[in-house]
Amino acid sequence: MGYVLATSREWHKEMARRLQQCVNEEVVLITKKSELTFEYLEKLKPRYVFFPHWSYIIPSHVFENFECVIFHMTDLPFGRGGSPLQNLISRSINDTKITALRCVKELDAGPIYMKQPLSLYGTAEEIYLRAGRIVEEMIVRIIETKPEPIEQEGEAVVFKRRKPEQSDITGITGLEKLFDHIRMLDADGYPRAFLETDKFRFEFQRPALKSDKIIADVVITKVDHE
Repeated sequence: MGYVLATSREWHKEMARRLQQCVNEEVVLITKKSELTFEYLEKLKPRYVFFPHWSYIIPSHVFENFECVIFHMTDLPFGRGGSPLQNLISRSINDTKITALRCVKELDAGPIYMKQPLSLYGTAEEIYLRAGRIVEEMIVRIIETKPEPIEQEGEAVVFKRRKPEQSDITGITGLEKLFDHIRMLDADGYPRAFLETDKFRFEFQRPALKSDKIIADVVITKVDHE
């Protein structure tokens, strides 16, 4: 009996190797939706299936037959739902908690193993890397202590998953709001903050907020609206 680490993000792939060395047990890495099947997991018979960052729905025949642990970037039950980082920053929230919870049918509603604080300063990529280190420590603690998850308490606040068109900076008036908008989307795999004219698309990354301006990198591409 070992463990499974399921992740759809490149920055978590080395985590499986480090965890295996740390806990001295086999940690199998799953990176594709097609690999997360009951049949494959039944062969592995893992004690836990950990999901540090998974972009797909977890099938019911998986979470009903295996102990699946999700890591969500909000202080649950506040912030259930999609795009937690972007929804937090867009609300001017600079500190949150990473919640480790058991997967159930209702989205982000499962019982909670533990929580750890997380700062939301920096770009999205910096925050995700910081979160990854915390999640890795939480996984080790769960493996070592095998805590019993406790049901969530309090009123749920549900976030909506953001859409790519919401990355458009048109309509943002304040520098701080614009800075937050750029940095919260500045990570691989996310639709970066953009501005589009009839001829060009401007995508922004690596912002720095000064007293009266923002300095950022910009990628300009020609667009065809026909």
